[in-house]
Amino acid sequence: CIFSLLTGSCGHGGIVNISQPYVVQLNWRGFSFKYGSWGRDSSLRTPQKDLYWVAPLNPDGRLLESYRLHNSYDDLLLLKNARELNIQYGEGSGTAVYNNFMYYNVYNSRDMGKLNLNTNTLAVRKTLPNAAYSNRFSYAGVGWQDMDFAVDESGLWVIYSTEDNKGKVMISKLNETTLDVLHTWNTRQYKPSISNAFIICGVLYATRPVNTRKEEIFYTYDTNTEQEGKISIIMDKMLETIQSINYNPSDRVLYVYNDGYLVKYNLIFQPVLH
Repeated sequence: CIFSLLTGSCGHGGIVNISQPYVVQLNWRGFSFKYGSWGRDSSLRTPQKDLYWVAPLNPDGRLLESYRLHNSYDDLLLLKNARELNIQYGEGSGTAVYNNFMYYNVYNSRDMGKLNLNTNTLAVRKTLPNAAYSNRFSYAGVGWQDMDFAVDESGLWVIYSTEDNKGKVMISKLNETTLDVLHTWNTRQYKPSISNAFIICGVLYATRPVNTRKEEIFYTYDTNTEQEGKISIIMDKMLETIQSINYNPSDRVLYVYNDGYLVKYNLIFQPVLH
């Protein structure tokens, strides 16, 4: 039986399966731009139009200095009507876009940046207290991702580590307007041992590589109950390294940047038995 969820609803029991990867295209800057992130603006408030964004890093895998916006999926597919914009230096593939703002780690700092996509100007720059930075505790196989921004049904999060907690994953809920930290959860999972992470309905899901063609969603941390869990959901991948995963709560799709390719996955959720 197919059960359907209302947009923004958390009336499910978490992920139970994932679709095959759907390759959208190679990023516009080409094959040597293996690092980056992409997705669809994760607003649950209905915008006038769709907004897709692609943010490849320079070939060094560190510096974010340009990105593209497309106002529809068709425009993205056909590489037309793109707005290409430069940014005053972000770092790493942990970028997320939410309500027409881009959130990223400001280059060579423990600062979070909030960029207004209408004006391409930095609206807020705020230090993430005690955050490790400059490739101290990045993900396995992907450098410079000390801060990974995530969006779920409840808003904006950041996934990171500190020296004090010895590189274990920390999750902070952010005020999307001010970037103030509202609440922080400490996990027991070492961040450099996972390859990526995303958040759905307040639950962190972490991945690790199995081999060159498969990734496993293997670990969960539920901020609602403060419980850790183990799961095993295998993701097929096109190429060896996944640089970023962005979950979108409005369409429940994972937007994955895989060695320069833009890839999508649909998620299958466990129905809640009433």
